[in-house]
Amino acid sequence: MDITIALPAECISSIISLTTPRDACRLSVVSRVFRSAADSDSAWENFLPSDYKQIISNSVSDSSLITSLSKKDLYFHLCHNPIIINNGTMSFALEPESGKKCYMVGARGLSIAGADEPYTWILTSLPESRFPEVAKVNSVWWFNVKAMIETKILSLRTNYGAYLVFKFAVSTSGFERRPVISRVYIAGSDNGLRRSLSLDPSRNMARLSQDRGDGWMEIEMGEFFNENGGDGMLVCSLLEFDSYIAMRGLIIQGIELRPKSD
Repeated sequence: MDITIALPAECISSIISLTTPRDACRLSVVSRVFRSAADSDSAWENFLPSDYKQIISNSVSDSSLITSLSKKDLYFHLCHNPIIINNGTMSFALEPESGKKCYMVGARGLSIAGADEPYTWILTSLPESRFPEVAKVNSVWWFNVKAMIETKILSLRTNYGAYLVFKFAVSTSGFERRPVISRVYIAGSDNGLRRSLSLDPSRNMARLSQDRGDGWMEIEMGEFFNENGGDGMLVCSLLEFDSYIAMRGLIIQGIELRPKSD
């Protein structure tokens, strides 16, 4: 029996909405009826986060996306074009395979010890940054950088990785000599695994950072499993207190939280 004859298009769309974005794209090439059902707003509405309208409305420049795009086009727009929210302090995007939420806390949203002292840190702009400003180490002997994000806004039952998104200026020093310590933990607890990260390793050291392909590097700081969003405030921190050498030239775009691959 031809299912496209036995079932109305609305039922087919409802069935497809219970699959995945990848499955919907595959089913759209089966037939004309399947294409109509698989591309429908009713199917793709289910792949978007339940609070996507609230999130997008928090972005002044992109609030019109809700009405100007189909749900499928909106989904892929959010996968490939992060929107800036929270008065320019964060960005929001979707992970293409699952539709789960990705956030980056930008320089203006980070807690940076000593950032109010211009001879240590400076805020500047770079054309390759998604944010209006990035944070650059001018000259520090120690530093403490934190991103804080409420677990209730993250996707549920999802294992997140936290990543420092950074690069180095033409003139840089100090980071090849000293690793920094990263932790990802819930505020008020001390259960975060400490990692020693070499941001600018020498030639005989393993390079843990990776090129993102967008003009920036990233290095994993840790991970966190968000079960039900009720854990409170998640803290992603970078610390260096024991340096006897001045450090300079590190540029931070932000700290990103995104789902890890299964």
